[in-house]
Amino acid sequence: MPDRTIQLKIKRQDDQSASPYWQTFSIPYRPNMNVISCLQYIAAHPTTADGTETTPVVWDCSCLEEVCGACTMVINGEVRQSCSALVDRLLEEDDSIKLEPMTKFPVVRDLFVDRSRLFEDLKKTQGWVPIDGLYSLGPGPWESPAKQDTRYDLSRCMSCGCCLEVCPQYTRNNNFVGAAVISQVRYFNTHPIGANNAAERLNAMMEPGGISDCGNAQNCVKVCPKDIPLTESIADVGRMTTIHSIKQFFRGE
Repeated sequence: MPDRTIQLKIKRQDDQSASPYWQTFSIPYRPNMNVISCLQYIAAHPTTADGTETTPVVWDCSCLEEVCGACTMVINGEVRQSCSALVDRLLEEDDSIKLEPMTKFPVVRDLFVDRSRLFEDLKKTQGWVPIDGLYSLGPGPWESPAKQDTRYDLSRCMSCGCCLEVCPQYTRNNNFVGAAVISQVRYFNTHPIGANNAAERLNAMMEPGGISDCGNAQNCVKVCPKDIPLTESIADVGRMTTIHSIKQFFRGE
């Protein structure tokens, strides 16, 4: 059907202090389209379905292959990656497609949100393996294949924020770090070199907003686009912090 069109209803916001509003766009249908290709069409043709000229819709994206995590948005009421959200499948859910920004982060403009809080929380928990130089130190520590497999799953986190969007404990009014950060604590604490800084990460997990603030809703693991075992990470970090606090108690720290 060469004349077939699809309707995109987009929640827009001109800046951080402006009130949100809705606009509907009509997009020529092509097989195998994704949401990003629809937004690209609107960028080239910023006209609403009723013929009103408007500004191009602002969104964030980079890799277009579900690796960077930048294009997260709420699509037809469900948080997901817009690069891998295929139009044909979305139209099986509804006769139109509704796009909204994530609600747990401040809106910069339209569908583009500020996820700085997530990255600041990764800083608090030292979400990296420190190095003392760029020179060769020889082969790294040996790891069993089982541990490599476990950490590979954890390493696939792309900080997309899907798990935070559906978490009832993660709100704009608290300091909870959320499942993504907790899982990265597990990842780096089980790394042979990253474990050197395990105590600092666990201390951060014991502060307000850390592991004890998790309500175990388990929504996070259901929406993770990379199928990361987030609930396992939460349980594992919970055990780590308990053991760490007991050791601190007997050491008088």
